[in-house]
Amino acid sequence: MAFIKKCTDCGSINLSYDAHLGEVVCKDCGLVLEEKMVDSGIDLQGKFNKGEKKGRGGAPISMQKFDKGLTTNVGEISDIYKLEPGQTRKFLRLKKWQERVSTSIERNLRLAMAELRVIAAYLHLPNVVRDEASRIYNYVLQRGLVRGRSMESVIAACLYAACRSYNIPRTLDEMATASDVERKEIGRTYRFIIRKLGIKVKQSSPKDYISRFSSVLKLSPRTQNDALKVLKQAEEVELTSGRGPAGIAAAALYVAALINDEKKTQREVADIAGITEVTIRNRYKELIDKLNLEDKIKQKEKDSKKKKK
Repeated sequence: MAFIKKCTDCGSINLSYDAHLGEVVCKDCGLVLEEKMVDSGIDLQGKFNKGEKKGRGGAPISMQKFDKGLTTNVGEISDIYKLEPGQTRKFLRLKKWQERVSTSIERNLRLAMAELRVIAAYLHLPNVVRDEASRIYNYVLQRGLVRGRSMESVIAACLYAACRSYNIPRTLDEMATASDVERKEIGRTYRFIIRKLGIKVKQSSPKDYISRFSSVLKLSPRTQNDALKVLKQAEEVELTSGRGPAGIAAAALYVAALINDEKKTQREVADIAGITEVTIRNRYKELIDKLNLEDKIKQKEKDSKKKKK
């Protein structure tokens, strides 16, 4: 509210502010100088005294629900059966007709959002990614791009696109495992969606995978930092271009673990990264040869043997 010092009509400075009405009034001539729309309802997030009734209620709007949480349902089956016999039949008919009058899009969204929540929970994705994936799926469904594709593959592709948008690394193999859809199908649907909707996503970097892989492998912070240094050197010699980011990240962690005498097998690292042992070996050999790390690893092995003796 702008600060008014005097009345524009009589020039009086004898003004008063009515907090209930949101008005600035001149006490001399009675002119209303300013009025505001005031919401006198109780704030849902405010503090309530005991016995005080909330002015608003209900869950917040969510893109993860097919109706954004705005639809009023007739009631749950368990609650309906608690009513008298005549009322039970009445409300069962009402509930049946409520489901019948829903559109095909609403029915599709109801099933799709339930599937999306299951996959997102399996991958431990944050709520912001789930909302973004729900928003993308709504766009895809409204434009009729779901036709000819399975609902599961479209949901997995939307989640993958949302992860890429928020720089939360998840591989296509992880998406395939969570959704029980083939990796190629998810990748094909993902490329189709971002092309049709014009979504711009950043190219995933191997550095994005380091913290998650090292946490699962229970590697020390020192090993994690050394892996980042190895990746930085690999980028300088253009060793990361044209190769899968997960494979390069896993190989860098494997090298860093060897340097810091934290022995992890290639199979362990490959399983966490969702790649094969052959990929780990190939990336490992490239890093060792190009960055001249073989002598450093051998020296570390000699030092560890001396300590054991």
